[in-house]
Amino acid sequence: MSLASLAIQLLNGLASASSLFVVAAGLTLIFGVTRVVNFAHGSLYMAGAYIAFSVGAWLGTVHSAALGFWGGALAAALVVAAAGALIERLLLKRLYPAPELLQLTATFGVVLIVRDIALAVWGPEDRLGPRVPGLDGAVHWLGGAIPEYDLFLLAVGPVILIALTLLVRRTRFGLLVRAASENRTIAAALGIDEANLYTAVFALGSFLAALAGALTLPREPANLGMDLAVIADAFVVTVLGGLGSIPGAFIAAVVIGVTKALCIAAGTVQLGSFALAMPQLTLVIEFVVMALVLLVRPAGLLGATAPPPATTAIAAERALVRRPGMASAAIAVALVGVALLLPLGGDAYALVLATDVLIAALLTASLQLIAGTGGIVSFGHAAYFGVGAYATALAATHGYPFVAALALAPLAAAAAAYAFGAVCVRLSGIYLAMLTLAFAQILWSVALQWDDVTGGSNGITGVWPPDWLADRTHYYLLVLGISALALLALALVAFTPFGYALRASRDSALRAAACGVDVRARRIQALAISGAFAGLAGGLFAFSKGGTTPDTLSIPRSVDALVMMLLGGQGALFGPLLGAATFTWLQDVLARATEYWRAAVGVGILLIVTLFPNGIGGLPAFARSRRR
Repeated sequence: MSLASLAIQLLNGLASASSLFVVAAGLTLIFGVTRVVNFAHGSLYMAGAYIAFSVGAWLGTVHSAALGFWGGALAAALVVAAAGALIERLLLKRLYPAPELLQLTATFGVVLIVRDIALAVWGPEDRLGPRVPGLDGAVHWLGGAIPEYDLFLLAVGPVILIALTLLVRRTRFGLLVRAASENRTIAAALGIDEANLYTAVFALGSFLAALAGALTLPREPANLGMDLAVIADAFVVTVLGGLGSIPGAFIAAVVIGVTKALCIAAGTVQLGSFALAMPQLTLVIEFVVMALVLLVRPAGLLGATAPPPATTAIAAERALVRRPGMASAAIAVALVGVALLLPLGGDAYALVLATDVLIAALLTASLQLIAGTGGIVSFGHAAYFGVGAYATALAATHGYPFVAALALAPLAAAAAAYAFGAVCVRLSGIYLAMLTLAFAQILWSVALQWDDVTGGSNGITGVWPPDWLADRTHYYLLVLGISALALLALALVAFTPFGYALRASRDSALRAAACGVDVRARRIQALAISGAFAGLAGGLFAFSKGGTTPDTLSIPRSVDALVMMLLGGQGALFGPLLGAATFTWLQDVLARATEYWRAAVGVGILLIVTLFPNGIGGLPAFARSRRR
């Protein structure tokens, strides 16, 4: 590649980095002040793109193309800012004291609702904005052509950085933002109106997200998948730069943009007999960069390491933990009895749905062990589920018997979880959560692109149970037996000395270490155990569906597990089963009833999160506390 081509590719990368920074700056502001993990930030970005398209098209017809683009972008940013303020007032205001995972679940409900609103208003087709008048040409430089609009985007990021820096450093509003970011308790004690400040910050962050979406239109069409695509990158930039640091987010965006540009410019690199297609790394390179940086600087490039709290902030998690009694045992026996009677109904579809529920419950219970009992937040738990599914599928296609292929699933997933934990468990909170997401995305990229082994995007097919399990009833009963034993084992692990040591590490790592608990070892062991059970669920899934695809490792799969855990109750004994059954049933019933089933599921999630923050499984404890 010539020097001119490399320079042009770097400029394109910087233009993309500038656009990404505008999105991440809004996310950084919101998290820095409110501490909300706003998964809906990508939806605000998508809404900005769609609104700018419609308003721009109308203004372009009535007045001029130039007014259409600029007026559409401004209108979209203002409308979404108002919508963001409304979301903060009606929903997030209730969840500020709640755990990060509960906030994540609530904002995921908003994602589902916004996506179906976009589907109803704009339809499933992509919407590409027109070229920008005055910026629709190209600048010829070093023998190549650079789009004028890319040069414009190149300047947008630094302008936004300077404006936000002046706002934060030179205005009273910025002073309040910095005070709330450093210590919200003292800021409130000094008389700062937190409610209005949080609303203003959320509106400003939403404004930036929508503006970024509108400015992306000439380069990328508005589509229904752009929300999840951009939120992953925005989270990476926010965490890589250091939570709450706007200059850090800018540096991180530049690092990611330049790295992707260099991968594209490098083309295919020959390493002996192995050819490495560097452009394909752009799917995952930002997660690799983030993981490498966090291993060296756990707080990100410009982030400050916060002192660990003396105890967990959630009083419900500090409550006295009692072992399940006879009542719990009776409920478990009754549930197994009802499940055994299900095949008598003769409904094949009900058996398929029940099998899916059991597998989902096992995946959710494995996540509950580390997230509920251990306090280890994981945004990429699907990694172990997918490793188990692929291990089983590969073993089956190579002629291994059913039992051996299924046994490989928990072994492979436990090994992957142990290796990850040994390297990354010294981190905590959102930083560890993002590393789990990075690990899952790296594995997803490998599965997607390693065609010779994983089958690429087509996955591995033709993986079915042996003849004695070919009948759906027989396979359902096998899954029921394995899942029941696995769920029982996970419940018992939580009440062993190991489980109590894990809780102690969650509640106060410093005090647990002072009492002789090897916190690091316990967390690594918990990850390995959790990974093994998630891998077992993946192996059962592979035989249930006849194979596996990269989707088993994807972000939506991890989010589904988080949602099911929180719907059932993060600390509830029967929470995984309740959450999996509720979520799977809602998806199935609503998907057959309406095209906009995602919005209905989102509304249901919001109702449960706001009315029953301890989940469905926490209702008995909630009722007892109300009676007291």
